[in-house]
Amino acid sequence: MQYSASAARDAHLTCAVNLAIGFAAGFLSVLVFHQLTIGAMYAMGLIQNAPYNLQAVAPYSVPRTVSIAFWGGVWGAVLAAVRPWLPRGAVMLLVCGFVFGVVGPTFYGWFVLAPRAGQPVAGGFQLANMWRGPVINGIYGVGVAAFLLLFERLRGRAGS
Repeated sequence: MQYSASAARDAHLTCAVNLAIGFAAGFLSVLVFHQLTIGAMYAMGLIQNAPYNLQAVAPYSVPRTVSIAFWGGVWGAVLAAVRPWLPRGAVMLLVCGFVFGVVGPTFYGWFVLAPRAGQPVAGGFQLANMWRGPVINGIYGVGVAAFLLLFERLRGRAGS
């Protein structure tokens, strides 16, 4: 089978569009799902950090929520990249989004970010410290999946 230059260009464009949509889905999921989950947990007294923290963080002195949303966008692009290998259907994508959020960002936070910040790995393996990440990131993952489904529906209407 021979590929033409335009077919290769179209495939690269489609890949870039899917990654951009995944980034947008992840970014928005942090602002909506992730931060509202933190807000609900904060209001119930389950965590001490308030949502939508605007404190500047290094290295670029951007607000913490914007930094988290950026990295949420990166994780969203990763989910969009693996989407072709996930089971089909909206419910399955939401389930996969939850599992993705629980595993990917949570384990990265536990085993990479925490040690770099001088914090104990995986919250010191104490359940009282460990449960927050999987809950918050799992709901974030559901949000990414929901936004991916929304954007797919909107793209379908725009293409019709």
